[in-house]
Amino acid sequence: MTSPAPARTSLPVLPSGGPNIDYELILDCVHCGLCTAACPTYVETGNEADSPRGRIYLMRQVIDGKLDLDDTVKGHLDLCLNCRACETACPSGVQYGKLIEPFREHMEHADPGRSMAMLAGWQRWMLNRIFPSRLRTRLALAPARLAQWTGLDWLARKSGLMGLMPKSLRTMHGMLPRLKRHYGSLPEVLPAVGPKRARVGLFLGCVADGLFPQTNYATAKVLQANGCEVWIPKAQQCCGALHYHTAQDAEARRLVAANCEAFGANGPQWDDLDAIVTNAAGCGAMLKDYAHMTHGHDGHEAAAAFNRKVKDVSEFLYELGPVKPTHPLRVKATYHDACHLRHAQQVQKQPRALLEMIPGLELVPLNETELCCGAAGSYNLTQPDMAEKLGERKAANIRATGAKALFTGNVGCLMQIVRHLRAADVWCAHPIDALWASYSGELPRELQ
Repeated sequence: MTSPAPARTSLPVLPSGGPNIDYELILDCVHCGLCTAACPTYVETGNEADSPRGRIYLMRQVIDGKLDLDDTVKGHLDLCLNCRACETACPSGVQYGKLIEPFREHMEHADPGRSMAMLAGWQRWMLNRIFPSRLRTRLALAPARLAQWTGLDWLARKSGLMGLMPKSLRTMHGMLPRLKRHYGSLPEVLPAVGPKRARVGLFLGCVADGLFPQTNYATAKVLQANGCEVWIPKAQQCCGALHYHTAQDAEARRLVAANCEAFGANGPQWDDLDAIVTNAAGCGAMLKDYAHMTHGHDGHEAAAAFNRKVKDVSEFLYELGPVKPTHPLRVKATYHDACHLRHAQQVQKQPRALLEMIPGLELVPLNETELCCGAAGSYNLTQPDMAEKLGERKAANIRATGAKALFTGNVGCLMQIVRHLRAADVWCAHPIDALWASYSGELPRELQ
């Protein structure tokens, strides 16, 4: 007969209403300091409290009742990008994301609205009501797209009219990339080209679909070209990251349930679906965290089944064995590791392997590729000073390569890098855009 496990009397009892954290996860950190060189904020400030081990120490002191959760402590925790580079660097396997997220949720519940307090009301409305919807995002971007196409955008900047707009609006406008024509809509099912090798569900995302629709189109076409039947459920919704990262956990779990239902998690045809594919690192990390998010709540089994099938498009193609592209892209290029792809999902070699298949493309290394560019979801709105420093640092490293193309696997990174490269003659795109160009022979305007 098995003896009962001994009680863990050495661990403190977390106070009622405190952060929902497994205290043992805090104890995994041995304060060795190997994470500090990987932490963007510590690299910039040199302040121990702005390092992962420093923040873990602060969280533990608050939980143990030895430190007040005052504005100074909150400031150091708010400055964290949650890029999770520390997880990649940590030899002890500290799950930092499972510490900082619930602790921030605790701070938000103690002081509702604090995470977005510095944003203008219309910015909060955009983040909560517009960006989580593909349709609303697309409609909201229509005036900006029209202004770019007609030259009104250029005229407003040259004439100085842009300077008369509120700073918050100028900031948001400055983040916009050059918007391309939207593909419209895709059929719910796209057949495989050639022998069918897999059946996949394609997750379209929200902001990514509005800002970079060409990437969703390219993803669907590349999957078809690799023998995949592509299913695009019409009922799919936002992944929930915008809500989860601002402590709106109930709304985030509602979106989890909606996506599980849309993709038929644990339903009658679930076993026929080989993968749920996404091309946005931020969405992918969130989708792969559905089981953790719903632990102790209804729908946990379906959420766990869902996130087991989630794959980044580069991860999926690498495992499937990609069809070799044939049309050359004669360009010197470099690759930036999106934090939520490299660190949160541990996807590093796969996108590089796909790019290296393209004839004529010369892929050169990027210094500090593992450091965050400063986008981090809404971080460049809530922490603009640090985001600016990290964006300039990333742009300087890209310029130093002499590359004429920059590839990265996340919409936020693309927006941030395009903004900070400014007038530099560099094609910034998702690796899947380059792959589709090489499959189809349709060269982007930037390479013509």
